[in-house]
Amino acid sequence: MRKDSLFIFAIFVFTLMSCAHNAITGRNQLSLVSESQVESLALTQYKQFLSENKVVSRASNKDAEMVVRVGTRISNAITEYYKEKGLTNELQGYKWEFNLVDSKEVNAWCMPGGKVVVYTGILPITQNEDALAIVLGHEITHAVAGHGRERMSQAMVAQGIQIAGDVALSNNPQTVNIFNSAYGSGAQVGVLLPNSRKQELEADHYGLIFAAMAGYNPQEAIPFGQRMAKLSGEKPPPFLSDHPADEERIKKLQELLPEALSYYKPVKQ
Repeated sequence: MRKDSLFIFAIFVFTLMSCAHNAITGRNQLSLVSESQVESLALTQYKQFLSENKVVSRASNKDAEMVVRVGTRISNAITEYYKEKGLTNELQGYKWEFNLVDSKEVNAWCMPGGKVVVYTGILPITQNEDALAIVLGHEITHAVAGHGRERMSQAMVAQGIQIAGDVALSNNPQTVNIFNSAYGSGAQVGVLLPNSRKQELEADHYGLIFAAMAGYNPQEAIPFGQRMAKLSGEKPPPFLSDHPADEERIKKLQELLPEALSYYKPVKQ
């Protein structure tokens, strides 16, 4: 057997051995780094991001207060969902933080460990708390479903990077760069990885459920999706760049609504 064939075979075997089963989605995912490793690096990168950007004070701003309120309800719903499934340990390292950042960028994201940022630029598109809950449910699902860790692992395989034992990711500049490309403001999902569309649909699916469990109307996903679609042109905003085509996504959201609505119990204001 040729050396290049042996190398490809070795990578294939290594990849199979490094797969982990996701208890929520039921899908096997490549996992070369542990959740505790990415949570540690996420905390470092999150603090750095907040120090370099203008964080809107929740004490004096209703929008920032809303972000915290919606995020807290979503995180409580996720905790309840995982508890019902007997998977509480999956969220063991999560210490939730929700911040609104002053930026015209239409974006929002969640890092491992529950580190969430919403940009002010997306609020004119969400327009209400229900739509914001759709956004946060989607982005938080990416984190709890290990999508970023999966993307990191795939990128590490592509670049031939190995992490031995519990060596901190922060000690390796290459893995820090990969982390930043998979999470947060630097994420460009879908450029390298064929599974990104599947990840996006998983995030839509469970994001709707979590929003509904938190008392937000999942039907708001449709008009919100339509408003976002109007923004997409030759260069869609970051929030859309990693998503399935607009029509396909909205159609899928409509298919997911009956299940999500079965979890929906409006909260009296």
